[in-house]
Amino acid sequence: MALSPMMQDYLSTKEEYKDCVVFYRVGDFYEMFFDDAKRVSEELELTLTGKDCGLEERAPMCGIPYHAADTYITKLVDLGHKVAICEQVGDPKNSKGLVKREVIRVVTPGTILSAEELDETRNNYIMSIVCMADRYGVSLADITTGQCMVCEMDTESRLLDEIQKFMPAEIICNQSLMVSGVDTDELRSRFRIAVTALEDFYFDDENCRKILKKHFHVSDMKGLGIDDFNCGTIAAGALFSYLYETQKTNMDQMTAITPYFSDRYMLLDSSTRRNLELVETLREKQKRGSLLGVLDRTKTAMGARMLRSFVEQPLINKDEIEKRLTAVEELVKMPMIRDEIREYLQPVYDLERLASRITYQSANPRDLIAFKTSLEMLPFIRQLLSGFEGEQIREIRENLDPLEDLYDAVQAAIIDDPPLAMKEGGIIRDGYNEMVDSFREAKKNGQKWLSDLEAEEREKTGIKTLRVKYSRVFGYCIEVTNSFKDKVPEEYMRKQTLTGSERYTTVRLKEIEEQIVGAEDRLGSLEYELFSEVRNTIAQNVARVQKTAQAIAALDVFCSFAYISERNRYVRPKLNKSGKLDIKEGRHPVVERMIPDDLFIANDTYLDQNDHRVAVITGPNMAGKSTYMRQSALIVLMAQIGCFVPAASANIGIVDRIFTRVGASDDLASGQSTFMVEMSEVANILRNATGNSLLILDEIGRGTSTFDGLAIAWAVTEFVADTKKIGAKTLFATHYHELTELEGKIAGVHNYCIAVKEKGDDIVFLRKIVQGGADKSYGIQVARLAGVPEPVLARAKDLVEQLSKADITAAVSDIASTKKKVKKTHYDTVDMQQMSLFDTRDDNRIIDEIKELDISTMTPLEAMNVLYHLQSEVKNRW
Repeated sequence: MALSPMMQDYLSTKEEYKDCVVFYRVGDFYEMFFDDAKRVSEELELTLTGKDCGLEERAPMCGIPYHAADTYITKLVDLGHKVAICEQVGDPKNSKGLVKREVIRVVTPGTILSAEELDETRNNYIMSIVCMADRYGVSLADITTGQCMVCEMDTESRLLDEIQKFMPAEIICNQSLMVSGVDTDELRSRFRIAVTALEDFYFDDENCRKILKKHFHVSDMKGLGIDDFNCGTIAAGALFSYLYETQKTNMDQMTAITPYFSDRYMLLDSSTRRNLELVETLREKQKRGSLLGVLDRTKTAMGARMLRSFVEQPLINKDEIEKRLTAVEELVKMPMIRDEIREYLQPVYDLERLASRITYQSANPRDLIAFKTSLEMLPFIRQLLSGFEGEQIREIRENLDPLEDLYDAVQAAIIDDPPLAMKEGGIIRDGYNEMVDSFREAKKNGQKWLSDLEAEEREKTGIKTLRVKYSRVFGYCIEVTNSFKDKVPEEYMRKQTLTGSERYTTVRLKEIEEQIVGAEDRLGSLEYELFSEVRNTIAQNVARVQKTAQAIAALDVFCSFAYISERNRYVRPKLNKSGKLDIKEGRHPVVERMIPDDLFIANDTYLDQNDHRVAVITGPNMAGKSTYMRQSALIVLMAQIGCFVPAASANIGIVDRIFTRVGASDDLASGQSTFMVEMSEVANILRNATGNSLLILDEIGRGTSTFDGLAIAWAVTEFVADTKKIGAKTLFATHYHELTELEGKIAGVHNYCIAVKEKGDDIVFLRKIVQGGADKSYGIQVARLAGVPEPVLARAKDLVEQLSKADITAAVSDIASTKKKVKKTHYDTVDMQQMSLFDTRDDNRIIDEIKELDISTMTPLEAMNVLYHLQSEVKNRW
């Protein structure tokens, strides 16, 4: 037995797209067969059935309605599949045998188009990475908006920072990246990024340049402005090759490629983004409770995406920041105009993604009405901008093309409330096209024409029983009974003979029949053609639409900044290049919105690159140290994205990087303990911070023994304070109040603490930063607030008294004054006192045994045996 023609065609398609789930169009369904059907039915919980395929056994099959395909495709892509959409490209009515089918698109994580399945407030990026000998070339694109960028970096850490900044849905790369130091498995598992290594021919230098020049219609790479990005150009060319191959279109929405210089922006590593909760909260991964959640009062999806990019990429160029701040200031000073602009922005749809769907020819009639509704607002918005003088808003007005011609094209052709379907008619306005009007007239008045014809023929022939009838086989005809055959006019043409009557047709009846029969199908086809013409007109102007969309997005962001600045009592920060950070009555932008009005305690911050480089902050847990330090970092970041800041005044020294080391947790997946995670973050900071960086260090050294932790915290403080090593502005919170000894002994270090009021054994947090250091950590008092049982607290107080006899502070003071190591005998004394708290047994025998060992004469095997013996003794005793 042989496979049926349809199944042969399916298997041929599947052979070509082995790595994809093939959605094979059959009527109103997409169907999957054999292994695809088994896998998809299980993963999507669909019913697995069978289909006759020409073999003895039916082929396993499952299917989904074509109109619900986007939802199922997105689910499969989220599960790690690629989906090849095999569509009917032939007309079933005109096809003899099997209807022709072709794969029209391959859907991957980075190429999802469905507006319903994407988060409109964030980009859906696909990233191409090429790993060369000493550089990484990166190209980034969002095909739903037409955005495309190219950049290069020279280290793995910078590459990972960029990946985590943009969080692409999909990465394509050359084979070299897979064997480099980049952990692609972590990208897949931890960040849920699909990573695919492509064949070497995608990254052929000459072919990549040829593809880019052809796509952007330039004769030389200098015309694109990326001729200095050698490996970046290869990454971009490979990306376009991949997009052409999977999307099966000319990618007209990709109208420009922008060179991207990462050193134009403040660098934020993944720890800093996470700890400062810039776009999502640390625990719930929600926007609410993050900085973005406070700042985002945008009215459009385009504005929301641009605001997110501002937060993730703060500027470091003073002039560019000032341009943004001036725009915000103007909008703050003109609240009525600003609010009117925001009202006009409200009905504006996502022009970027609408334009991309239009170029993909997937936009439906309602998308065009949404497009028209958006354009209707543009002239009013542009007029309102005429009163502004700042450079940023003047640029927005110049770039905001009202697009009246495109508005007129849609308004003239498309009815105000069209159906969702594109090929079933009911789209085009009356009077737009004569042929459409005639077909529509035929469809509407066909029965009246037939009734009128019947009456006319009865009157003319005198045959009172004459009827106009319809037969599925012979069409429309005039039926005359045999008793009146002699009255039939000569111009009647016999069409069919029945037992008791004859059926005829006439020239006039044929004309009416031609207008009626098939009018609905022809009307739907013609309306679709006219709709496509309008859609293509917009597609030919996609660059204009994208430019206007960017202008609207920027205006939306600045209006949002102005709105929240006025509402939340933010002020315009001053900027300086001297490195001074002077914040008066600063507030945490997120925390203050989550507590009742006027209950947040504002605090000052002063740091510079000279005498006030490092602030050592002591005080109990829960007193507000972390909130204070984070708010200082967020105020700096807000200033550098061009937003007003929560303070009475702020003079911000522009920083190149913000680093945070706040808390830590085990990373069990990679086998790292809390302390290892902490030390990895510290190492990253110490290796990459500069004198222009801002460091937020919270509780370094807590994950190990007291002396090791204190020593590490001490050494880190010395290192970051030293202008010959880093000399960065640093806020360093610690429970090691012994570090307060560093003030006056290390240049640039000053002590601050959280004010606390004691009431017997209880404490009250005043949340105020004051100069000076805390002499204790109030750990037991905090434990009491947390509800620890009283017997445990009492025992803890006893132990504190015993530990205090070790006089650690005196030892630390000695270190500070001599800058030499504490004598080993002193450490031994303290360690033995600490041990005596938990074990009162005499260990002198083991100690004497170790002292008597002559290591210089022992063989390695003997040393191992002795060590094994001692370890066994210790294990047995403890």
